[in-house]
Amino acid sequence: MSKLTDLPKRILIGRALRSDKLGETLLPKRIALPVFASDPLSSVAYAPGEVLLVLSVAGVSAYHFSPWIAAAVVVLMFTVVASYRQNVRAYPSGGGDYEVATTNLGPKAGLTVASALLVDYVLTVAVSISSGVENLGSAIPFVVEHKTFCAIGAIVLLTLMNLRGVKESGKLFAIPTYLFVAGIFLMILWGAFRGLILGDTMHAPTSDFEIKPEHEGLAGFALVFLLLRAFSSGCAALTGVEAISNGVPAFRKPKSRNAATTLALMGLLAVTMFCGIIGLALATDVKMAENPAVDLIRDGVPVGADFTQDPVIAQVAEAVFGHGSFLFMVLAAATALVLFLAANTAYNGFPLLGSILAQDRYLPRQLHTRGDRLAFSNGIVLLAGAAILLVWIYGADSTHLIQLYIVGVFVSFTLSQTGMVRHWNRLLVDVRDPARRRHMIRSRAINAFGAFFCGVVLVIVLATKFTHGAWVALLGMVIFYGTMTAIRKHYDRVAAEIAADETPADESVRPSRVHAIVLVSKLHRPTLRALAYAQLVRADQLEALSISVDPDETKALREDWERRAINVPLKILDSPYREVTRPVIEYVKGLRRQSPRDVISVYIPEYVVGHWYEHLLHNQSALRLKGRLLFTPGVMVTSVPYQLQSSEAAKKRARKRADWNAPGSVRRGPVERGHKEPNRKG
Repeated sequence: MSKLTDLPKRILIGRALRSDKLGETLLPKRIALPVFASDPLSSVAYAPGEVLLVLSVAGVSAYHFSPWIAAAVVVLMFTVVASYRQNVRAYPSGGGDYEVATTNLGPKAGLTVASALLVDYVLTVAVSISSGVENLGSAIPFVVEHKTFCAIGAIVLLTLMNLRGVKESGKLFAIPTYLFVAGIFLMILWGAFRGLILGDTMHAPTSDFEIKPEHEGLAGFALVFLLLRAFSSGCAALTGVEAISNGVPAFRKPKSRNAATTLALMGLLAVTMFCGIIGLALATDVKMAENPAVDLIRDGVPVGADFTQDPVIAQVAEAVFGHGSFLFMVLAAATALVLFLAANTAYNGFPLLGSILAQDRYLPRQLHTRGDRLAFSNGIVLLAGAAILLVWIYGADSTHLIQLYIVGVFVSFTLSQTGMVRHWNRLLVDVRDPARRRHMIRSRAINAFGAFFCGVVLVIVLATKFTHGAWVALLGMVIFYGTMTAIRKHYDRVAAEIAADETPADESVRPSRVHAIVLVSKLHRPTLRALAYAQLVRADQLEALSISVDPDETKALREDWERRAINVPLKILDSPYREVTRPVIEYVKGLRRQSPRDVISVYIPEYVVGHWYEHLLHNQSALRLKGRLLFTPGVMVTSVPYQLQSSEAAKKRARKRADWNAPGSVRRGPVERGHKEPNRKG
């Protein structure tokens, strides 16, 4: 089976890489930026729209608050970026927020951060892919009509790309990411030139629409609450910032400095694009509504259910470049593509964090190992499965999915920055050099402000988004926390149970005797082989054991045994209820009770077959017996295989597949499988 799957596996993900090639997969800054920062960079495609959607509840008049909300998001972005630049320098090992919180605040805080990040990574994939489908749908109606199917297909494709390895996927993602950034800057510059220099009036497709406010004339606390909710939605622009701190080991040396530089560049690009899109949206009179079919009014009547509300970035691009123009189509394609690829931030963060958690015994150990392409394949597949489930449940609707978003981000932001404050406090106790102390105090101030600001935002997000779906994210965090705690308890319990004692224990004391039992159903070649092997081992006591289900067969077995004069005593147990497994188990347990210091060695003859369907016809009793005997203390189980002719045929088929040459292999030359001595004549 492994040979059958090897060829398609190599076609999909490429040839396997040796462990000593890991250094070749490290990323330069130009590749690391699209790999780790594609999420915060691409979030400018939907974060401005989320701000306007929330403000539309109070009508178009509330849009004039959007620049102030954008300013607050910008301040928060710079604060978070400055804070994480301290993180990557202080903790370059790749643990990121989890390591910072665990080291400085304790294991429970670290596990809380890990739970929040795991949930957020899954949501990053679901939101980015769903938003990408919606943006692509502005140019291709078929995509919008089959949103869920297209979103799941995109996740599968992205998974295969990441299974090929971080560096290869980064090269694939670099072009669309840089094309998207260049397209946004071109749109901002051209829009500013048209509006400020040429004096053109640009109109978005919805500029002539009106918005029917759900709550008109909001004031006081209601208005403050609405603005805070709009701010929390705009904070979607910060998602993925922490991924760089988790991915420091993937950078080329000097790792910390390269990661800090990438963080600063990412923050500057994201802030500029976010503010530019908000400004152009106001200048082109973009209209957005949470329920467009009812709340968007065209010519005095609602637009109806058939109306498709394009994202803000698509409407602004149409106003600046013109509908159907070459630049509009290029930007629409680049936006959709980069939103798909934004999920790559999670594909790099989730498996790496999962590997660290598995190393700390909070997740299954399989997540710690690297796959053929030196990527954490099991974590990648787990992330894809969880994201597909979310997309399917929510119908690839980014507006609903984004309500679940951000909670996990700001939980990790807040705890991480609080942990960094304690980190600097601990170091300042022992440092006496004035220059170093000034640097640490400045870093502590940055992290303290970051912790305070992120904590305030977390409270705002919980207060404004809880009933809109944030409770689902909190539930996911609780489930992850409980699951990881249970896994750690299991691993700790097993480790304590199997730990070798300093003083000799029962396991290290030599058994007084070995009592060997060969299970016999009929006297045939597999049985004779098992008997010969058991005699070769030279146990203290050897006997053959058969269960009498059919009296005639039992009589024939006894007669054949005596006729062949086999020098191994045959013991036959009656089974009035025609059971095979239970009498054997009870007999073995009885021997253990009689001689607790004896070891019982059970030999089970088994057929080796060559076809999958033959397994259904043989060895079922042997499997049941082995399964039960494994739970019996002091019992060793040995399978004695007997190869049938079909297994030889299977071996020949496997050898034939191994000798198969791919097309073009003659030109490439044969693959040397090992050194062979040259033939010598004479």
